[in-house]
Amino acid sequence: MVLDILQIKERLKHRFPFLLIDRVLELEEGVKCTALKNVTVNEPFFQGHFPESPIFPGVLIVEALAQTGGIAGYALSDSGGKDLTFFAGFDKVKFKKPVIPGDQLILKSEFIKKKMNIWFLTGEAFVDDKLVARADFKLATIPTP
Repeated sequence: MVLDILQIKERLKHRFPFLLIDRVLELEEGVKCTALKNVTVNEPFFQGHFPESPIFPGVLIVEALAQTGGIAGYALSDSGGKDLTFFAGFDKVKFKKPVIPGDQLILKSEFIKKKMNIWFLTGEAFVDDKLVARADFKLATIPTP
């Protein structure tokens, strides 16, 4: 299943400038998701990270992987996707290569398990089929206030 930006916004509560997924390329609901992020020099964080040598912040790569996992997990939500989803932790984060403006980031997140309201996932990010980052992470869902 492929999702465009409008369908992504139906599943994630993030909005500009923090929505970090441009398109879903492949989705197996409740199992895994592959998404795309076009990295452009016009993004606000490049003004300070770093103006003379812009690098996509690693923490935002991990956030983009979590958003990709949130798309895959939408079908697992006990409230039909109305819950808020938060980071509950991340482990084994590795950054292999800088991501720069003009790169197309391919994000892959896969479910490991769900325990009550905690989702356990693993993710990898690629540019030109080369691994640039990986992480294991947990997402927690809570009812929308």
